[in-house]
Amino acid sequence: MDSDVRPSLAVWTFASCDGCQLTLLDCEDELLPLTGRLRIAHFLEMSTAEDSQEPATLAGTGPYDLSLVEGSVTTAEDVQRIHHIRRISRRLVTIGACATAGGVQALRNFADVEAFRAAVYASPEYIATLDTSTPISTHVPVDFELRGCPIDRGQLLEVITAFLAGRRPNISGHSVCFECKRRGTTCITVAHGTPCLGPVTHAGCGALCPAYGRGCYGCFGPVAQPNLESMVSQLRHDGMSERDVLRVFRTFNAASPEYAPVPGLAAQGSTEPPAEEEPR
Repeated sequence: MDSDVRPSLAVWTFASCDGCQLTLLDCEDELLPLTGRLRIAHFLEMSTAEDSQEPATLAGTGPYDLSLVEGSVTTAEDVQRIHHIRRISRRLVTIGACATAGGVQALRNFADVEAFRAAVYASPEYIATLDTSTPISTHVPVDFELRGCPIDRGQLLEVITAFLAGRRPNISGHSVCFECKRRGTTCITVAHGTPCLGPVTHAGCGALCPAYGRGCYGCFGPVAQPNLESMVSQLRHDGMSERDVLRVFRTFNAASPEYAPVPGLAAQGSTEPPAEEEPR
């Protein structure tokens, strides 16, 4: 009988660059104290294949008290695996833009997947993939979504400690604009007319890009209830074409449901050819 009464943690990965898992490994000062309160039962990124206690396949049994899931669902096997992980997880938290909004790979949702496959792979007939890349919440219930590309280490530790304490993570839903105000950064849109997604982007990066004179390009995904009508209107006012507006919203969070109205808003009053019909 297992005498270890610590809650168990599992970290799972789907289609991604593994950057959000590396954020957990980057918590160097906090990891050792954390393991005193939490048993890391499955985390391939920090294990050798031989050391792993639980293979990331349908053979995994669990149960786990907390599962962190990185990456998007892009294959038929992924669909089966995420349902299995949900069944063996008491709490499931998605981490990063891929898991919460499809990630960069969700650009396939608006293109010809067969053309991509033929252009990238020498033998595309061996590549099995779905036509879309979708967030984890499209397939299973999710207890909490932590945004970012990659996620912020401070927010990740807050999520883990909150679940250990049995409370909701204290992650504010405000926009990047609040972070600009806090660090005293002059609004680059107001002062210079620089296009910036800060008003509709979730906080967490510390307003890094605006602090260096560059417009926010939305890597932390949508803020709660974004005012997209005003945002798109402002981007068009600042010189962005319909096509540019679509591109900037789709960079990291292409499959985000909150951004679904953007194509219609970007096309309003446009005299350009429809962006979706331009040659790729």
